[in-house]
Amino acid sequence: MTSGTEKRARSAHLTIRFTPEERASIDSAAERAGLTSGSYARQTLLGAPAPRQVRRPPVERRELARLLGELGKIGGNLNQLAKAANQGLTVFHHEILAALGGLKVLREALLKALGREP
Repeated sequence: MTSGTEKRARSAHLTIRFTPEERASIDSAAERAGLTSGSYARQTLLGAPAPRQVRRPPVERRELARLLGELGKIGGNLNQLAKAANQGLTVFHHEILAALGGLKVLREALLKALGREP
């Protein structure tokens, strides 16, 4: 086995021109496979085995957009609780626990979407 990183071991370049649609299709397929575009192309063109460690977990954009919306809702709730507390209004313990519980659920969903176990 050679020493050094894979990047240093690969020094020859191949340039291929694509339409923006073709490039987007390749990037999308690479993302779904959890690979960089270069690793995906190498695997597809050469039948090379996938890297030992996948560096980019496959991510579903719709799921991330949904989770981002949930984060906005939880942030809004926390902001309202903080504003009420700063105005001297009563903030109930269960309201704080509910907001924190939402953050815990969101964290677990994000980890799952990123291919990591909570």
